[in-house]
Amino acid sequence: MTRRAVHGVLLLDKPVGLSSNHALQRAKRLLNAEKAGHTGTLDPLASGLLPICFGAATKFSQASLEADKRYTATIGLGVTTTTGDLEGSRLEERPVDIDRAAVDGVLARFTGPLDQRPPMHSALKHEGRALYEYAREGIEVERAARRITIHAIEVLSFEGATLVIDVRCSKGTYIRTLAEDIGAALGCGAHLAALR
Repeated sequence: MTRRAVHGVLLLDKPVGLSSNHALQRAKRLLNAEKAGHTGTLDPLASGLLPICFGAATKFSQASLEADKRYTATIGLGVTTTTGDLEGSRLEERPVDIDRAAVDGVLARFTGPLDQRPPMHSALKHEGRALYEYAREGIEVERAARRITIHAIEVLSFEGATLVIDVRCSKGTYIRTLAEDIGAALGCGAHLAALR
């Protein structure tokens, strides 16, 4: 079947469990479009808005890739996992004995320019392969830290071992790594439980 020229932007509410690339390929097939691209990768764990550009609109997708991002992240305190999120196996479980003042103090340290090391379970490429492919084979690849900026973090709720935050950040920020780093700074460990 001959593909057709489709131009415009599809605002897709990506569900949990679907990678950004799979969402893109499905939309491209459904519309039988010649050319398509998305404006930034959302983890399969993440749900939320994924703009998919078609045809001439793909020229503008780079501007979206460079733009700042905003997420609502649910962090599970007291449990670390192999992937930094719910998809991984549990590594360690620790008691969560912290109060809101401790949370606020730690979050303040994560605002501004930071050096962040990308997680192994990411689509970032190393020698032509995604890091998650190496991770699935049990291979750890050396990753250099990259400069990111967290513009603001706001606590939406904090109850027991569940912390929900609103994060405004620069492109290239890995929220699962941020969750793990916050957990480490709080001394109880953490993983990313949900993202939108």
